[in-house]
Amino acid sequence: MLLKILELVGIVAFAMSGALVGVVKRLDLFGVCLVGVFTAVGGGIVRDLLLDIHPPTSLSSWRILGTALGASLLVFFLHRAVSKLTREILVLDALGMGLFATTGATIALDAGARPLAAALIGATAAIGGGILRDVLVNEVPLLLQRDLYAIPALLGAAVLVAAHELGLGQNLSLVLGTVLATGLRLLALWRGWSLPQPRLPRED
Repeated sequence: MLLKILELVGIVAFAMSGALVGVVKRLDLFGVCLVGVFTAVGGGIVRDLLLDIHPPTSLSSWRILGTALGASLLVFFLHRAVSKLTREILVLDALGMGLFATTGATIALDAGARPLAAALIGATAAIGGGILRDVLVNEVPLLLQRDLYAIPALLGAAVLVAAHELGLGQNLSLVLGTVLATGLRLLALWRGWSLPQPRLPRED
């Protein structure tokens, strides 16, 4: 039950963040909903394809698609109020990332994936929707920018897998992994942490 609830919370978080990007890009109703829905379900589709789950759960569940569409419509019609919630949207995006990392890893373990594969699949599920969102709106994917995004997702998924291997309960493992991934992402945003970049010669 907790797994399903957390997955839906992640769907809402990603759909709202994706739809808000669509609003900022001045897309129409269809475009905003398309970006929101694909942001919400993109990572889950990639996860299921890697696990050979056909058809992907995200495309065969009316609950997931309906939740993503509803959240996207909410942003479209209330975007003036939502656009003022910049910090809240960043928190939602970080929460969605953490939730998708841990739920993705959990689903991978349940499907029989080995620990390393489960952690990588969880991280992929967390960043897949964001990459698809940025591609749709013609932006450089957040994954390739300086902000720490993939690292917190991978660490959160790894913590969940480690907790699972240690015999901790599923609910506790989900909470530990999600809190770590989300917290590290928010801390990186607050402190401006990033990975080092190559030092290029200065232009004259």
